[in-house]
Amino acid sequence: MTESDLTLAARLVDAAGAAIRPFFRKPFAMEAKADLSPVTEADRAAEAAMRAILTAERPGDGVIGEEYGPDKPDAERVWVLDPIDGTRSFVAGRPIFGTLVALLDRGKPVLGMIDQPISGERWLGAIGRASTLNGAPISVRRCETIAHAHLATTGPGYFSAESWTAFERVRTAARDTLWGGDCYNYGLLAAGHLDLVIEDGLKLYDFAALVPIVEGAGGAMRDWTGRSLDMQSDGRVIAAGDPRLIDMTVAALA
Repeated sequence: MTESDLTLAARLVDAAGAAIRPFFRKPFAMEAKADLSPVTEADRAAEAAMRAILTAERPGDGVIGEEYGPDKPDAERVWVLDPIDGTRSFVAGRPIFGTLVALLDRGKPVLGMIDQPISGERWLGAIGRASTLNGAPISVRRCETIAHAHLATTGPGYFSAESWTAFERVRTAARDTLWGGDCYNYGLLAAGHLDLVIEDGLKLYDFAALVPIVEGAGGAMRDWTGRSLDMQSDGRVIAAGDPRLIDMTVAALA
């Protein structure tokens, strides 16, 4: 990961934002994918804009995107793109979706960016650096127990029946639970406004960008067994502002 990678990531989300903003709270074409999740003109336009830059400037790197699939996914360096994480929020005109860009080095996330193109909020995380929000350093907050934690998740419909039963054990133990938010929740956690995020069923493009941001702010991201996240992770994700919450949460989910 180099300074030029950081510059490129910013250019990628700039291009995505320019493609997304003309559609926000305007009429646009939308259809349902095989899993019944929505996809819009804006999703496809944003990913196409990012891929055009990578094709021209990083032809040797791999790309994995939500809308247009993998290209050289076995390359040593792979860019992972989610043009609109939180498409349902975008469709409803709620500015809590985000464009996610990650860089993987040998399967592990080393750079991540969340860009909210309506509010102008941009989180950046990179290995060996403090995470930032609009250029200012951010930090997670202390939270010693689940009982004190403000927990967030996107929604109950994303959990399997078995995972939901496990999640309920944490939810009932937590101080409060907030619903909705997708990637925005992880930005809030990294900036010290939430303590715990738990999800099931995420894809690589949903979580890869979030890992460097959360961990660069002093937090931790793991799967439900406590393992670090990489290309092989199963999509069951825990993000904790205070790393002490990880082992407690893993135990409660088991």
